[in-house]
Amino acid sequence: MSDTYVPESRWRMVAAALLVGGGLLLGGVVLFRGMFGGASGSDGAASGTDVSRVAFLDAEGNRRTLADFKGKVVLVDVWATWCPPCRKSLPEVAELQKGGGDRYAVLPISVDRGGWGDVKPFLAQNPQLSLTAFVPDGAKGLDAFGEISGIPTTLIIDREGKLVKRWSGYGEGMAKRALDEALKAR
Repeated sequence: MSDTYVPESRWRMVAAALLVGGGLLLGGVVLFRGMFGGASGSDGAASGTDVSRVAFLDAEGNRRTLADFKGKVVLVDVWATWCPPCRKSLPEVAELQKGGGDRYAVLPISVDRGGWGDVKPFLAQNPQLSLTAFVPDGAKGLDAFGEISGIPTTLIIDREGKLVKRWSGYGEGMAKRALDEALKAR
């Protein structure tokens, strides 16, 4: 075996691992889209769409809808316990949630397959977050948002229950800037 053969074989192994990992990631996105997205090929709800019927449950099992927050700007963060970018965004989401009061509400809605069975242990292991989380009310609870093809997905809802803005992924400070902008609008 020559000295150049070993590094070449390592690069081949790395390339193969990346291809397999990429295939698994793509498969996970397709699976996620099938579980939580709308019809295949549909986009998320457009700005101005009434999303007030979106339904979710609190930790005690009480059903809520976005209509319950009429008169407030609402930031919805769709996340999961297993999602690294979601975990990175949660401290910011929790901080915004603490500041809400009468002006706005922050609703982190977990789309974990196990529902509260996944979320409650995660929150117990991360008490520093002091996060009040929610889960969708059934398989169609988030349908008014349209397809959610990646997480975290953040949505800004106006005081009348209409979608103002949405995006997927986490960027430090994006949620706060979008929320501040929506609060200034009348």
